[in-house]
Amino acid sequence: MTCYDRRDLGLLLLRLSTGGVLAAHGTQKLFGWFGGHGLEGTGQFMESVGYTPGKANAAAAGLAETGGGLLLALGLATPAAGAAAAGAMAGASAVHAPNGFFAQEGGYEHAASLGLAAAGLAVTGPGRLSLDHALGHVVNRGWMVPVALGVTAAATALVVGARNRRLRGRTEGEQGALFEEFEE
Repeated sequence: MTCYDRRDLGLLLLRLSTGGVLAAHGTQKLFGWFGGHGLEGTGQFMESVGYTPGKANAAAAGLAETGGGLLLALGLATPAAGAAAAGAMAGASAVHAPNGFFAQEGGYEHAASLGLAAAGLAVTGPGRLSLDHALGHVVNRGWMVPVALGVTAAATALVVGARNRRLRGRTEGEQGALFEEFEE
């Protein structure tokens, strides 16, 4: 079948929008583009939220977002691209989770939406308007989906788990107020 249908167009639009946003977000971390802070500034932020070493974590997140986003937009190596981007967004969601769901309160809404869209594309595939299709799906095989998502889930769990342990270690031994004081 050579005729494209609305699913192919829909997947193209989803890939371009999700991949484009992810790639732009990643280049903020890597190069300081679009008002970002580059590796140095992002590395300092990563350290402050428990991802150490900060610069290495900033580079890993930036590469996953930029590379995963570009590959998703092109529809190339879709399982690996979607998994990498989803893993980076799971790490971002962990940072924003204490602020609740909605983005206007600093929550994880945006990161979760991008991560779930990327994971959905990894599972669904890129459609026929993609480089994967043009290249005969050599880097988009069915077995690659669970492998890519499984490896990424394991790596993300290790990184986020280590971060959470570091954050708990920072607050161990601190005691908060037992009673709130009220002014009258």
